[in-house]
Amino acid sequence: MGADHSHDDGHDKIDWRTHGVKVIPGDSLDPNTAQTPGMNRAAAINRARAGAEKIWAGTVHIHPDAKTGAHHHGDLESIIYVVKGRARMRWGEHLEFVAEAGPGDFIFVPPYVPHQEINASPDETLECVLVRSGQDPVVVNLDIEPVEKPEAVKWIDPIHRE
Repeated sequence: MGADHSHDDGHDKIDWRTHGVKVIPGDSLDPNTAQTPGMNRAAAINRARAGAEKIWAGTVHIHPDAKTGAHHHGDLESIIYVVKGRARMRWGEHLEFVAEAGPGDFIFVPPYVPHQEINASPDETLECVLVRSGQDPVVVNLDIEPVEKPEAVKWIDPIHRE
């Protein structure tokens, strides 16, 4: 039966010490992951480091006043959690939409959405936690001519719309 964990006959017992919970110290993240100009990504959870099969997690730091180039992540969904600083997200065919997020806010980036992360603070590093729906470090850097002034978009909870 091997990988079938449903039986409990004492054979093929799983070594939970090796195959159980893993704590990855914050000071041991791996910067050898796909990068986008203007930001530093570091992997915490992936297949090689933790045995994850379906998700990827790590950190992103964007320097004060810095912004990334426009890019997308293929068919991956991304969740960004802002730990410190002020994130300004621009997205769309010409980066024509904009929204901001601060500490404690979550940002969801659907598959294939062209976007750009901007540190809206002139003097504080933007620190975020990033989680993706897949293992492949897909970063497709785009050559987009941005519109000058993007349209602000406020999120409305779809459950509580009038």
